[in-house]
Amino acid sequence: MNTMQVAQRLTADEYLALETDWPRTWLVDGEVVVNQPRLLHQVLHGRLFGALDGWVHAADRRGLAVSPLDVLLDDRNVYAPDLLWYRADRAPAIDADPPYPLPDIAVEIRSPSTWRYDIGTKKRVYEEQGLPELWLVDGDAAVVLAFRRSTPDAPRFDVALELDRTATLSSPQLPGFALDVGALFESA
Repeated sequence: MNTMQVAQRLTADEYLALETDWPRTWLVDGEVVVNQPRLLHQVLHGRLFGALDGWVHAADRRGLAVSPLDVLLDDRNVYAPDLLWYRADRAPAIDADPPYPLPDIAVEIRSPSTWRYDIGTKKRVYEEQGLPELWLVDGDAAVVLAFRRSTPDAPRFDVALELDRTATLSSPQLPGFALDVGALFESA
């Protein structure tokens, strides 16, 4: 089962106070969700992180790319996106304690047990909380779904892209970043 049974829904504060040795978990609408990634998930994660981190380190002031960190969204939701990117002026201090602020780009990679949350509740909450851009990577279908705001003050994700193997993943927030989607899913 991918949801931990609890007698009552937890608040974000209660979840963050838990001391556990569980595998990766999130708090989604008050429920603790356990995520055990498959090999495909981890391969895609490595390729995406390598591309984004390589872009970050190719020039000054390109921000920070990191792997899962607890991000507090509201009093019932604490997510740990598979990848996070922060602009240089918004990156948390290296010694900052969790939970961490909402990133500028969050990346969620499909896992069979959690995709319904990624495409549903998590996408909705990310949007409501002001996330500028979300990439949902579906290794089973070999597509990247990119949702973003056309302007920083757009109230919702008003740009939605479905990028297949023939497309290039880029972002207005990442000048010069381009990832061949076909190469991302190659032999995956």
